[in-house]
Amino acid sequence: MQLIKLRPFRLHSTSVLKHHSRPLVIRCSATPKSYNITLLPGDGIGPEVISVAKNVLNLAGSLEGIEFKFKEMPMGGAALDLTGVPLPEETLTTAQQSDAVLLGAIGGYKWDKNEKHLKPETGLLQLREGLKVFANLRPAYVLPQLVDASTWKKEVAEGVDLMVVRELTGGIYFGKPRRFGTNENGEEIGFNTEVSAAYDFDTIVTNNIFGDILLDEASMITGSIGMLPSASLGESGPGLFEPIHDSAPDISNNNFEPGTLSEQPLYPNWDRGKDKANPLATILSAAMLLKYGLSELKAAERIELAVLDTLNKGFRTGDIYSVGNKLVGCKEMGEEVLKSVDTKTHASV
Repeated sequence: MQLIKLRPFRLHSTSVLKHHSRPLVIRCSATPKSYNITLLPGDGIGPEVISVAKNVLNLAGSLEGIEFKFKEMPMGGAALDLTGVPLPEETLTTAQQSDAVLLGAIGGYKWDKNEKHLKPETGLLQLREGLKVFANLRPAYVLPQLVDASTWKKEVAEGVDLMVVRELTGGIYFGKPRRFGTNENGEEIGFNTEVSAAYDFDTIVTNNIFGDILLDEASMITGSIGMLPSASLGESGPGLFEPIHDSAPDISNNNFEPGTLSEQPLYPNWDRGKDKANPLATILSAAMLLKYGLSELKAAERIELAVLDTLNKGFRTGDIYSVGNKLVGCKEMGEEVLKSVDTKTHASV
């Protein structure tokens, strides 16, 4: 297996430089770089957060002379309702032919009783296999602005900044368990480090199922699962980028209307949702798309700094809200990030 050298994904919490009273300069070349991005809104809050992240990605790219060509395709429960399968062949082909894939969320109560091969989550496993991605990168960090939102004590949560590298293509999700592992003496051995010492870790490399468990644990450190992005990469080909949260059907009211694959938009009623979702994990997934998928580091930094600037201003969705901050919905949070991308980050990149 080929080793991949990764640049650390870290949100630096230093204050964004003050806005200069000069016109914003958009650097555009005569022949801008162009990328094809497949958008998979999915189910539940997926269409809401993807719509917000798409706007942020578009603006950050334009400020660096980058043009994106987006194509939305159905996947998960939406695809089941539309085509009878969780990952239509046309969706997979489009994803394989793109430069990167941005996924919202999949699943929901409606499909819970389906047979395994007809569950939305099966489509995600098929997508990972089809894109030949094997390494899942999930940063988990506690931003100073959100340390009080953590379920941990402040003195325990402060300073946590780690990357979990999860193997995606093996383990119990794909194979059949045979026996417990033992050492040469026939002893079963396990190692454990209490979660109270999470700041001792910088990078954790783990297999599929335990990576899944550790990542859920790590999400509790950060204050909300709605803050955590992820990237799934292979040796070549497009990467898959997505927030780690699920479709959150309890805060979604997405009335998907079945049609045909060629109909646009795929989600005509997404804006009738409850507007309670936190889009920051998806926005930060877009930053990882730029950084790890396209090597567009400046555009990625614009988004990272814009998220920090928005949090510094006190804007919070319900999952990270505390007294004294400004409670906003999914759309308004996205609008505030857009303002910061447009008026702040150009001074620091």
